[in-house]
Amino acid sequence: MKKYFLIAIISFVSLPALACDICGCGGGNFYMGLLPNFKSAFIGLRYHYVQFYTRLNSDATQFSHNYYNSVELWGGWNLGRKWQVLAFIPYYYNKQADDDGISYKKGLGDITMMLNYQLMHTRKINNKGKKVEQVLWFGGGIKLPTGTFTINPNDSTTTLADINEQIGTGSTDFLMNTLYNVNIGFFGVSTSANYKISTPNSSGYKFGNKFTATSIAYYRFRTNGISISPNAGVMYENTAVNLLSKEKVQFTGSYAVSALAGAEVTFNKIAVGISLQAPFAQNFAEHQTKMQLRGVAHLTFAL
Repeated sequence: MKKYFLIAIISFVSLPALACDICGCGGGNFYMGLLPNFKSAFIGLRYHYVQFYTRLNSDATQFSHNYYNSVELWGGWNLGRKWQVLAFIPYYYNKQADDDGISYKKGLGDITMMLNYQLMHTRKINNKGKKVEQVLWFGGGIKLPTGTFTINPNDSTTTLADINEQIGTGSTDFLMNTLYNVNIGFFGVSTSANYKISTPNSSGYKFGNKFTATSIAYYRFRTNGISISPNAGVMYENTAVNLLSKEKVQFTGSYAVSALAGAEVTFNKIAVGISLQAPFAQNFAEHQTKMQLRGVAHLTFAL
């Protein structure tokens, strides 16, 4: 398919830059999700999966299936009662199948570290005798350019397909994060908002800033010493357009609204969780790309 769409990114000011995976959904993305309950520290593995399908409006024979997989080492540490450190180290294994064949990309992604401060933590008993607990965290972080970004976007043969296939962004990016949890008895709601501020990489390419907001309701019950928490919620994502030398790159920028459903199971200090996410509103590459399914699973140990 690339042979039909070798329109260079450098020429996007006057011409549209096209490629199969034009959505811009590759490496460098960050997802917080539900954090496990822990008193001092936790460490574990998370598996992420997301699938996209692209068919160009201008030529229906040009298509692409993109499968993004990552295994992520994640951990958290409470520093006293007010501070919390989080770290995320992803390894990607991505697959693209299009009308030209199948290609793979794998490697270490961009490492993210965050520091949160507890702004509020209250406990009380309501008029129905149920415990009401509220916790509010606010913090920030940094995403390091540890993933590979090996192409030159100013090269006349570079396409958006080449950009999207990169494991990392090649840039140091900054994050702001807020997390609010409220529990009433065994029922709870976790709401988070994250904003990633991207910077240009050494090639002058800047991935769009990204805002993500998630609200997840859950109910916790215990049976035979096992805690089970089914959950459901909604997630909104909005990514600004990419820039090359401060000029907009066509067919980048997107939004998606997804429904979430999953469950968390905890036994002693071991937690297992799974979440499936299906979009019900989205716009990638002027509706030429569709996100089909996304999922997250983890195995975590409290320390």
